[in-house]
Amino acid sequence: MTEVPSARGAEVGRRIGVGLMYGLWKPRVLGAWRVPATGPVIFAVNHSHNIDGPMVMGVAPRPTHFLVKKEAFVGPLDPFLTRIGQLKVDRASTDRTAITRALGVLEAGGVLGIFPEGTRGEGDFAALRAGLAYFAVRGGAPVVPVAVLGSSDRPGRLVKALPPLRSRVDVVFGDPFDAGDGTGRRTRRALDEATARIQKQLTTHLENARRLTGR
Repeated sequence: MTEVPSARGAEVGRRIGVGLMYGLWKPRVLGAWRVPATGPVIFAVNHSHNIDGPMVMGVAPRPTHFLVKKEAFVGPLDPFLTRIGQLKVDRASTDRTAITRALGVLEAGGVLGIFPEGTRGEGDFAALRAGLAYFAVRGGAPVVPVAVLGSSDRPGRLVKALPPLRSRVDVVFGDPFDAGDGTGRRTRRALDEATARIQKQLTTHLENARRLTGR
């Protein structure tokens, strides 16, 4: 039996994230009230910088279990990420264990965080993988678009790999929506249609977030 990540661990991760993110930068959080207070939810987060995941973990109103590439689980980070409820995923194959654990998070009424673009890039939701649609349709969970803006504007002076200390990073939560067509179908065509639906919603949210924040 595959073990579901610890909800308590994710709450510990959220508290650590709160301290780090607000201590190092100046997050401005908009629309957090849109996140459903209970029940399964998927955060679909754009990904342009390594701090995007920890930033969302720290500012979200609920503890979040992110699907994280297995390459990040190195050295002491491996037990730490596992302890705070994060999910290791092998992107080079169909990782059945990660899929089962992620669905377990949703079945337990938790929040699953996904970078639908798969890898770090422009953060504009231009290329979506089908994984998000699968979890949304199979897990019956609403998708909440999340735009992280300002994390990759310019490198910091002290640590080039991080945004400048005390710089502002905007995190904008959008309205939850259902990715499926209401029939519960999980055929290839249904997932393709759900992916197209998701991409349209996420792109619209990102445009609105940029307009709202002036980014």
